[in-house]
Amino acid sequence: MEMNDRDINDLSLKIYLINLDRATERLISMQEKLAAVRLPFERVSAVDGATLIFPNTEFSERAFRLLHGRRRNPAEVGCYLSHIDCAKRLLASKAEFALILEDDLEFPADMEQIVRTAIASKADWDILRLSTVNRGRKYPFAKLTPQRSLAIALTREKGSGAYLINRRAATWFVEELMPMRLPFDLAFDLEHLAGLKAAFVHPVPVRQDIGLPSQIQGKRRSYHLPRWKYPTVQPYRAWLEASRFACRLTRLLTSVVEARFAPDSRKAPHREIAGPLSVMSDQGGD
Repeated sequence: MEMNDRDINDLSLKIYLINLDRATERLISMQEKLAAVRLPFERVSAVDGATLIFPNTEFSERAFRLLHGRRRNPAEVGCYLSHIDCAKRLLASKAEFALILEDDLEFPADMEQIVRTAIASKADWDILRLSTVNRGRKYPFAKLTPQRSLAIALTREKGSGAYLINRRAATWFVEELMPMRLPFDLAFDLEHLAGLKAAFVHPVPVRQDIGLPSQIQGKRRSYHLPRWKYPTVQPYRAWLEASRFACRLTRLLTSVVEARFAPDSRKAPHREIAGPLSVMSDQGGD
């Protein structure tokens, strides 16, 4: 494990950077970027899919094909297990939160402020996403900083480059998301099925699409299976989309109502309503 020489002593926080042992250039780059935004980190040696042996008890081949309609991608399995390892590390520590990072990111200048105010707003989330590879609309429900808000996405979002979790979410990762049945960024986007609260920082602060070659996807089409072969995939996805939309819309409306009508004595500064009167009129993209 590696730590840089700065620490945020007043936060019950671990920062984990997932990095393959062979990806030394990425590590050097991330060391510089994280030092620039004053965030300490612990390097987590990523699980190298090339070293995994299958069948593997931590990966359900049958469920992956039935639910995702694709062949096994060892690099994707390694990525998944690396994120689960970070959750296990949080639970093994005394910290309340973890900021989990992949090694292909760009950070904004206010990254430290985002992390601090996010933790101050801990009642609003179990998983707080700081990056995405989608451009779906985010619906703000409370101010986080003068420039950013807490927001909810009503549809599927991909990418797991940067996110905060608490111990409740980490327990869900370890106990319910194993063995692997979906890619990690799809699996942890199903928090609503476990009664957990997920939110975004909006505008999304961390860039994940910075042009580096993927260490996971490779020749994506080579892992696809004919759609007719697994007719379970589309009904499953439709059910997930419908349940996600319903659960998150309910939570969004509840959050807005609570923020607007809560007694003034209970409102923290970050609870100021973000955006216009109707959250559904928000036009903000990423």
